[in-house]
Amino acid sequence: MATPRGSAVVGLGIGTEHVRAMRRQPERFQIRAVCDPDESRSTAVAERIGADVQGLDEILRRDDIEIVALCTPPHLHREQIEQVLRAGKHCVCEKPLVGNVAHLDEVEAIERESAGTLMPVFNYRYGHGLQKLKLLIDRGLTGRLYSASMVLAWRRTAAYYAVPWRGRKATELGGILLSHAVHGLDAFLYLLGRPAEVLSRHATLVNDIETEDTAAAILRYDDGALVTVNATLGSFEEMSQHRFAFERVSAASGVEPYTFTDDPWTFAHESPEIDEALASYEPRRDGWTGQYERFADALDAGEPPPVTIDDARAVIELVLEMYEQ
Repeated sequence: MATPRGSAVVGLGIGTEHVRAMRRQPERFQIRAVCDPDESRSTAVAERIGADVQGLDEILRRDDIEIVALCTPPHLHREQIEQVLRAGKHCVCEKPLVGNVAHLDEVEAIERESAGTLMPVFNYRYGHGLQKLKLLIDRGLTGRLYSASMVLAWRRTAAYYAVPWRGRKATELGGILLSHAVHGLDAFLYLLGRPAEVLSRHATLVNDIETEDTAAAILRYDDGALVTVNATLGSFEEMSQHRFAFERVSAASGVEPYTFTDDPWTFAHESPEIDEALASYEPRRDGWTGQYERFADALDAGEPPPVTIDDARAVIELVLEMYEQ
């Protein structure tokens, strides 16, 4: 049996999800160190899982740590990614990876020179509902896309933005498009590829912040398909949903705000082939756990990670195009 890969998690807000994801696979990962500016938080996690509390510099000097997950505020990512890669470690980094194409080019060049691999986090790709639609698309069963839509209606109040780095362009790097709707946008890119044209508007309407909290967009594809995006952080009732109208099947996610790519999805059609394909679907782990499982598989096989810098580039370039309008 292979030895679990020594790992560390830096930042224990969303980083606790990374801790859970790796601990669900003890045969693949062993968390040996954690780090957070809040010492009480890092100490509590370390004691619970049997890890050390160390700073990033100390973590990077350890020979028994191979993977470092960066779950830190966005403005720290560029520098920390470089530190991790230059130390020869594999780097897993939460979204947004960076805030501009120049920084993306820089970390891509650093990765090429490094013994480590950089994997951006797009965990929503691995929800079972979205994976079923991906299966149908990959098998050529859906036919032409006519239209698709994303509605993201979440609520963020002034208390959420009391965290100093949130709501500021210099530290959060972007608002609802880059930090909240980004997983939904990635879902379109993952399933459909890059659009030919983007029309977008965004505004700051809900909170007194620098970044946008409301946005609407239309994405046009080369074959004429139209995709709409409607997102706000000012909804009392929280929900998220993706809908797709293809030539041979319509698909719709559930409306739970933070698990919209997972089951249940509905698939309306008149095709025995689609029924057979859906029945053949073999679920793997989903969410962060699913992305880490696929990452371990890729490392074992010496292959690229399941989510690459090119995937981050597609999302960042799309969001930046929206910001320019």
